[in-house]
Amino acid sequence: MAKGRAKKIVQVPIEDELLEQIDTTAGVVAESRAAFIREACKQRLKSLETKELDRRYMEGYRKKPEELDWAETSAKLLAKRLAKEKW
Repeated sequence: MAKGRAKKIVQVPIEDELLEQIDTTAGVVAESRAAFIREACKQRLKSLETKELDRRYMEGYRKKPEELDWAETSAKLLAKRLAKEKW
């Protein structure tokens, strides 16, 4: 969050055990409880966005699957390229 931006205070009921885990982990990573919870919320939102993009991508392929010739050519080219990779 950018410095200087107004922050709203929210109250969220959290079970005792979860709050203890948050406080313990926040202490280990040297963050405040609020910073820890903000980061967790950001990660959850990003995860949901990624899932939605994946869903839309798969839906697109269901509507218009790739052509078999193109897929075979792509697989052959990728196999050649991966063979040269130093793992």
